[in-house]
Amino acid sequence: MSNGRQAIRVGVAGATGYAGQELVRLLARHPHSRLTRAMASSASSPQRELPALAHLWRGTIEPLDVEALGEDADAVFLALPEEASAEIAPRLLARGLRVFDLSGAFRLRDQAARARWYPRTAGMPHGVVYGLTEQRRAELVGAPLVSCPGCYPTAAVLALRPLVSAGLVTGEIVIDAKSGVSGAGKAPSERTHFSECHGNVSTYGVFAHRHAAEIEQELGASVTFVPHLVPLDRGILETIYTRVPVGTAPDVIADAYRTTYEGAPFVRLTGAALPGIRQVAHTNFCDIGWALDAATGRLVVVAALDNLLKGAAGQAVQCFNVAFGLDECAGLLV
Repeated sequence: MSNGRQAIRVGVAGATGYAGQELVRLLARHPHSRLTRAMASSASSPQRELPALAHLWRGTIEPLDVEALGEDADAVFLALPEEASAEIAPRLLARGLRVFDLSGAFRLRDQAARARWYPRTAGMPHGVVYGLTEQRRAELVGAPLVSCPGCYPTAAVLALRPLVSAGLVTGEIVIDAKSGVSGAGKAPSERTHFSECHGNVSTYGVFAHRHAAEIEQELGASVTFVPHLVPLDRGILETIYTRVPVGTAPDVIADAYRTTYEGAPFVRLTGAALPGIRQVAHTNFCDIGWALDAATGRLVVVAALDNLLKGAAGQAVQCFNVAFGLDECAGLLV
């Protein structure tokens, strides 16, 4: 390992899913980690190799075995359904392992909200940190359990938190969000079938999407969140509408973003050059741009990211880097 640092042993559960395969790709090439085990999401899954990982990692995907998962690991990444993470994470923590959970099991701090959206989470283990690195960097250092944010909330909170914190938002917040099909996970459904998605854009989960609660928790403000499924394999684009005080100068908006994200390597501010998915696909960047009508106070903010990287696996590795005192960009700019 570079700089004489001993490799951190890591295991991955859920390695056959979209986010799980991205984790294996990143961790297998990470300069400070050694991927010791990669497991499927089920104990009944057959042992196998994945063609997508050939020549990237020489190991084999094993059936899920919680006891074996932590035998030779210092940290474990869980890319599992929330009900599985809710049961497995406390067991791993009790064995002294550091856990990075990509599910929603531990994201909501309010018990009533958690009971509604993640009912299988009986309680919050001690020391849980919400893993939005750009806003929780200090808390992440040494954290035993990191609950990595959802992909939609990552874009929304990164785009809105600087404005809300600066007291600039005076109107309703409307988040029009569009996601590629991989955001729905690998298990097929009628909604994600090729024949349903191809050539189509559809709205879903209006007033009934659990990511709205996560966004509101992190912003401390109510939002109208409307997600859409678009015929792309990956990526998220959110167009956000709100108002700021009439006459607010463009520099005030820009300064709020620049002050917040100074030194944040994975947030790129594009200003009036509104971002698109193509610029962020296959990267760990979140690009944020905006347009202001100062005469009316109307503000449109656009955020784009790759839902499998900055919205999932890349963000988890970014958290891992900070939690273990590594270079925040390690393994993510290759």
